[in-house]
Amino acid sequence: MSEEREQATAGEAPAVPARGMRAVLGEEFSFAEAVGGVRGLVESTAPGLVFVVVFVASRLLAPALIASLAVAVGAVVVRLVQRTPVTQALSGVLGVAIGVVWAWWSGRAQDYFAGGLLANVGFLVGTVASIAARWPLVGVAVAALRGEDMAWRTDPARLRERRRYVWATWVLAAVFALRLAVQVPLYYAGEDAVAALGTAKLAMGVPLFALGLWVIWLLVGSRAARADLQGPPPTPPR
Repeated sequence: MSEEREQATAGEAPAVPARGMRAVLGEEFSFAEAVGGVRGLVESTAPGLVFVVVFVASRLLAPALIASLAVAVGAVVVRLVQRTPVTQALSGVLGVAIGVVWAWWSGRAQDYFAGGLLANVGFLVGTVASIAARWPLVGVAVAALRGEDMAWRTDPARLRERRRYVWATWVLAAVFALRLAVQVPLYYAGEDAVAALGTAKLAMGVPLFALGLWVIWLLVGSRAARADLQGPPPTPPR
C-alpha cells in the first residue's frame, strides 16, 4: 500500500510533495522531490529524448513527432489507470503538443523546441520585471506558499529578507538566461544541430532548474538563511 493510501486509511491528509518552488521551504532540500521524483524526471525528459533519438536515427520529422507525443500521452494514461495525480503529466503533454504542432506546421525539426524557448523569454522578462517593480517573484511565491502577507516588501525591519528575495529572483532569471544563451544559437543552426539542441534542452531543463532551486533554498529557506534573517541575539545588559 502506498504512503498516500496509508495516510488516507489513518485519516490523515496526504503530504503535499515539495515540488518546484515548495522545495525551497523545507528544513532540508531534496533534489528528488524538487523535480517530482524519478517518475517526474522521466515524464519531463522522455518525450524530448524520444523525439531527438527518432529524428536523428531516421531524419524523418513525422515519426519523431508522433513518437514524442505518444510517450507524453502514455504517461498521462498510466497515471489515470493508477489513479495518481496527473497535473505534472498533463503539463508535459501540453508542452509537447505545442512543440509537435509548431514543428508539424513549419516542417522544421528545430521548431519542436521553439515553444520552450519563447516560454523562457517570457519567464526571463517576468522575473526581471518583478525585480524592477520591487515585487521580486521568489518573495511573492514564498510568501503565498507560506500563507503570509506581503509586509516584507515595505517593512524596514525586514530589509535583509527583501534583499535575499531579490538575489533569489536573480538566480531564477539566470536559469532562464543561461538556457537562452546556449539554446538559441543551436536553434538558429538548423536541423543539423537538433541533436545538440535536444541534449542542451534536456540538460538545462529539470536538472538546471533543480540546481537553481537549491541555490534559492540556500538564500531563503536554509537554516543559515533563517538564522541570518532572525539577526544576532540581543546583547545582555551590563
